[in-house]
Amino acid sequence: MSCRFFIIILKPNKCNFMVNFKELVALRRSHRKFLPDTVSSEDVRHILRAALMSPTSKNRRSWQFVVVDDKEKLSELSEAKDSGAQLISDAPLAVVVVGEKNDNDCWVEDCSIAAITMQYQAEELGLGSCWVQMHGRTLADGTDTEEVIRGILGLPADVGVLCVVAIGHPADERKPQNEEKLKWESVHENEWGADDKAED
Repeated sequence: MSCRFFIIILKPNKCNFMVNFKELVALRRSHRKFLPDTVSSEDVRHILRAALMSPTSKNRRSWQFVVVDDKEKLSELSEAKDSGAQLISDAPLAVVVVGEKNDNDCWVEDCSIAAITMQYQAEELGLGSCWVQMHGRTLADGTDTEEVIRGILGLPADVGVLCVVAIGHPADERKPQNEEKLKWESVHENEWGADDKAED
């Protein structure tokens, strides 16, 4: 009778100190400086997998994700609005999050959930990310930022552009969220200002 022995080798997480979601939410910070290293195709797939699994209104899943790693297009995206987008040009990867406006009146909300889900997944993989808002923004001359991005990426007119999530290996260090600075006063029980009334 033959016996087989299996050795299971667990691939270590890039962030060995990260063991649960409680720690993950404290560690996720916005990174605006990235190393030139590319993001592996495996990591990109994990990040997109997380986005595709994110919850949506009525399970419509009416979002789309445009993955951009072309340096010229990243540079163009960084100039889609007057300020706050320059960091995209230094990122090795960006995911443009768009929603099918005619199919879902909750496209902004659904795209927002997908975007932050990608950011948490990126953090778990040891990558940095930054949300760059595009919806509702313009250039100085009044040109709609979403129209600029449609032109860069060839997007159809019936999709709305919510944001660009810049992703890469962080070149800056950010400390975890400070528990002592959490605004617990923003949490209300049962009704607005109920705690204040109780103190009167």
